[in-house]
Amino acid sequence: YLSVTVFFFFFFFFFFFFFVPCPPGASQYCHYVAGLVGIGLSRLFSASELEDPIVGQDTELANSMGLFLQKTNIIRDYLEDQLEGREFWPREVWSRYAKKLSDLAKPENIDMAVQCLNELITNALHHVPDVLTYLSRLKNQSVFNFCAIPQVMAIATLAACYNNKQVFRGVVKIRKGQAVTLMMDATNIQAVKAIMYQYVEEIYQKIPSTDPSSNKTQQIIASIRAMSLPGGPMASRHHYSPIYLSCAMLLAALSWQYLSTISKAAEEYVQAGEN
Repeated sequence: YLSVTVFFFFFFFFFFFFFVPCPPGASQYCHYVAGLVGIGLSRLFSASELEDPIVGQDTELANSMGLFLQKTNIIRDYLEDQLEGREFWPREVWSRYAKKLSDLAKPENIDMAVQCLNELITNALHHVPDVLTYLSRLKNQSVFNFCAIPQVMAIATLAACYNNKQVFRGVVKIRKGQAVTLMMDATNIQAVKAIMYQYVEEIYQKIPSTDPSSNKTQQIIASIRAMSLPGGPMASRHHYSPIYLSCAMLLAALSWQYLSTISKAAEEYVQAGEN
């Protein structure tokens, strides 16, 4: 069964890479390296009858699932990408704050750099309502865990990065214990909503009044709050066996690593074509 699943995954991925139209705008790169993965997997979930047809049919939500993860990776990995000669932050954003993307890492530009960072995080947060809608449609527990765990890790990462100068000085990552807790808790939609609510509140508390994007950040957080207000029981961890949880954690880790690998491979492919 595993080999068949892997075959269909790559079949769907390459099919959608060449035949699914790409939406215009700054999200084009993220669409190809992550959005198409979300679309392909969603249609596979529906085709296998693990999920309802609407999950595979609604490509906009599936695309948002991938974009949210990829944008988070790009935001978090600014300094690492700079050191390795890669640039992923959209020019239409960073050009309003610096002449060159690399200038944001200079100490004298740190205030403008953080403002640019906050604008990008605000942009990424606009995918959260789509993420919650998508996850609310899932019925299969394994599929839900596979999809939900990377999303809650992404929102936690954005909360850690928001208004954080360390993004331009070193590595910003969530703690291992925090990651494990997220993996074990994100087992139902009410739990995921509670997690999203927790981390957008953390971001809200850090919004500078002088930040150019502060109004937009507050607006999207208000929308997420409205969708994420705790309104149901959270699943307890002891309802699931250790083996089940370990498999879910492994799947989430592999999917997160896969998106990072695809991102780097795509960038190397583009550089090779330019040379």
